[in-house]
Amino acid sequence: MKIIVILCSIALASTAIARELEFISLFNGKDLTGWEGEGYKVEDGAIVCTPKGKNLFTEATYANYVLELEFRLPPAGNNGLGIHYPGEGNGAYTGMEIQTLDNTGKKYQGKLKDYQWHGSLYELQPAKREGLKPVGEWNKQIVTINGKDVKVELNGITILEADLDELNKTHPKHQGAKRRSGHIAFLGHGDPVAYRNIRIAETAPDSAMFETDSGWKPLKKPGSFKGWKYREGITNWTDHNGIIKHNGQGGEIKDLWTEASYKDFTLSFDWRWSGRGKMKMQPVVQPDGSHKGKAEVEELDSGVYLRGDSKSQVNLWNWTIGSGEVYGYRMDKKMPPEVRAGVTSKMKADKPLGEWNHMEITMKGDILQVKLNAQHVIEDAKLPGVALEGPLALQSHGQAIDFANILIKELK
Repeated sequence: MKIIVILCSIALASTAIARELEFISLFNGKDLTGWEGEGYKVEDGAIVCTPKGKNLFTEATYANYVLELEFRLPPAGNNGLGIHYPGEGNGAYTGMEIQTLDNTGKKYQGKLKDYQWHGSLYELQPAKREGLKPVGEWNKQIVTINGKDVKVELNGITILEADLDELNKTHPKHQGAKRRSGHIAFLGHGDPVAYRNIRIAETAPDSAMFETDSGWKPLKKPGSFKGWKYREGITNWTDHNGIIKHNGQGGEIKDLWTEASYKDFTLSFDWRWSGRGKMKMQPVVQPDGSHKGKAEVEELDSGVYLRGDSKSQVNLWNWTIGSGEVYGYRMDKKMPPEVRAGVTSKMKADKPLGEWNHMEITMKGDILQVKLNAQHVIEDAKLPGVALEGPLALQSHGQAIDFANILIKELK
C-alpha cells in the first residue's frame, strides 16, 4: 500500500521528545484489498456499508497506533469503529466499539443512553456531545491508542479519553476492554455510512530503560538501519515509526544481523505477532525438554540468534512451552539431560497473540538468562560450546512480527 509521510508529532513517554509519524494507508480507494468481511462496497473512493453490512475488518492486527479517517452519516445512520476486534463475535463485546452515529436522528430522540452517542465506547464510557457535523458532511476522526489509553478526536475536538484499566474495574465482565490488540473494524447495522482516507501510524510501546539506567544503548535507532546488515530497497524488513517489522513473506533478507559483535550483554526488546499463522499439530514439550503428545497451535515462529549461531537461538513462538527456550540445544541429544532441561522454558509467559511482549536476554560466558514479561523463563542455563563473541540477529520464520525498543547493555 502507498506510504504517506505526514508532519504529525506524538509525545513519547520513553524519550520525552516529539517526532514525525509515518502513516500508511489502510484503504486504496478502489477495492477492499487488506480487509475481510461482508456487506460493504467501494463507491466514489469510500467504503460504504450496504443493507447487508455487518463486520468488515483489517487483515492485520494492531496494538499501539494513531488512526485517522473521515466518515459521512446518512440520516439516523448507525455504524461503529471496532478496535481490538479478535475477528469473531460481536465486535462491541469481543472487542470494543466506538460509536459512529447520527445523534440527531428522529428515532433516537430521548432514547439514547449516554454511552450510545457518537464517539462513545459502547457500554463502557460516554463521549462529549459535540463536534459532529450535519448529516451528509464529511467528518474527520482521529483515534489514538497507547496501551491502556484510548483517545478520540472529532473535527479537532477531543470527545473521549478512556483508561481501559479503570474500565476493567467498573466493567469486569466486558471481554473486549481486557484486550490490548486486535483488528480494526467497521461494525455495520445496514445503514449506508461511508468511510474514506483511512490511514494508520503504528507506535512502539513505551520504554523507560533510558530513564532508569544510562548503561543502555539503542541497538537500532528509529528510521535507520545503520549498524545492521541491510540494503536499501528491502521490502520484507522495514522500519515504521521505530518499529522493525517483518511482513511474514520471503524477501531479500531472511534474518537481520548486526554488524557488530558482542561478548557479555543484556538485550532488552519488545515484540508482538502482527499477523496470523496456520493451525498445526506440534509437540508438547515436557519440563525436561522431551516431547509427550501433540497439540494444535497457531504456528508462529521467530527468535533471536546469539553470538552468530542459529543453534543458540532464543525462540519466540506459540508452542505450548512458550517463548524463551533454546531449541537448538534442547533438541541436541548429545547434550547432557541437565543442559536440555535448563534451556527449556519454565512456563509460558507470553501475552495473548498480537499484544506487545517484553523480553530481556542476558549472556555471561556460556550462561543464559531469559526474562519474558517479568517472568524468569530461563535461569542459569548452560550453553556448552557457544561462541564467546559474535553478532546478534532477528530471525524470520515465515510469520509477520514486530520488534521495538531494542536496547543493549554490554557487561564487564
